[in-house]
Amino acid sequence: MLTPLRLAVLVVLFCAFPAAAADRTIYLTFDDGPLTGTSNILDVLEAEQVPAAMFMVGMHAQASAANKALVQRARNMPLVTIGNHSYSHAYNHYQHFYSDTEGVVADMLRANAVLGLKPAVHARLPGRDVFRLPSMSKDDNSLGLAKEGREDPDYEFVAASGFYLYGWDHEWVHENSGKPVQSVDRLVSEIDHLFSYGQFVKPGKLILLMHDEMFQDVFNGKANLTALITALKLRRYAFGAITGYDG
Repeated sequence: MLTPLRLAVLVVLFCAFPAAAADRTIYLTFDDGPLTGTSNILDVLEAEQVPAAMFMVGMHAQASAANKALVQRARNMPLVTIGNHSYSHAYNHYQHFYSDTEGVVADMLRANAVLGLKPAVHARLPGRDVFRLPSMSKDDNSLGLAKEGREDPDYEFVAASGFYLYGWDHEWVHENSGKPVQSVDRLVSEIDHLFSYGQFVKPGKLILLMHDEMFQDVFNGKANLTALITALKLRRYAFGAITGYDG
């Protein structure tokens, strides 16, 4: 029940932030599933009715019957876009992986087959903040000169093989265990700060990178994701489907 005090607080929050608009859109994206934590993510997305992209790893999808069921559950949710995050996740040996562009494409196509995806496929390369979309392109600025020549992938060739490649604007960071680093309040503060400066790949559109393993029960994953979405709704951000990001 809303007490007068609670109602007053909600009115203040409502008035403190501008109305949701095209220049305040957040794209929720989750990498590396299906894993422990994926089910909690899907529960929250269903309850909150917000869109999200799930960039999945083919090898993880094949790991168990339970994981295959999670892929199918995500596929059946209209607000969820299943994306390709490679078959092998480069076996976490990124420089070796990206030294062979044709090998990258073969790995991505293998994931398409496992995940049941057909071109044009929304995809995210493992470990690389790279965009290749019809209206724009961006390389991973953190790599320097292609890791000093140790990798030089032809991202245009990858994209031309049937992939729209998405990087990200901000990350909810996690420890090696999967435990989130920022609190929900801290992350929301960072997002507010970013929107105040507007430094995004596409104006007014923030792609938020998260990983499925962060949302395990041991990390209060369902409660944390619910709290994040609730806080962003209170600030009147819009939530976008990745399929409309380049529109």
